[in-house]
Amino acid sequence: MTLRTPFALVLAAGLLGSACARRPAGATSTAAPTKSGREVKAEAKAVAAAPPAARDLTDVLTEQLSLTDEQRSSVRQIFTSTLKQAQQAQERLKSNRPALLAELKSINASSDRELQQVLSPEQYQQLKAKQKQVQEQMRARKAQ
Repeated sequence: MTLRTPFALVLAAGLLGSACARRPAGATSTAAPTKSGREVKAEAKAVAAAPPAARDLTDVLTEQLSLTDEQRSSVRQIFTSTLKQAQQAQERLKSNRPALLAELKSINASSDRELQQVLSPEQYQQLKAKQKQVQEQMRARKAQ
């Protein structure tokens, strides 16, 4: 059995580099906000609370899949939960590799199901294609 890294982490490895090259630090959207001040503050608080990997990956997917504000918020929550669950599993099961692999596989499947519910069928297919591409790149690097 091979180690299945949680979905968010697999994508992060391949996608974050391209996001850093395209978007300067501190860059923001030029779209006019349509939310109330209270909603904007709540969103900012949620973003700040998310782990950096979840925030960065959500930003990349927002750009690549043209996520709506609602989708972006949901995807960030999914990635945050996925990362926390994976970290907890790694701490809890670090001495039991087979159990850890099974737990990570379960977390990955759950995350995937949640993303499928949030994304449109077209967005989900784009995501799966990108995931496959990143996994192939990782395998090629490992084989070298």
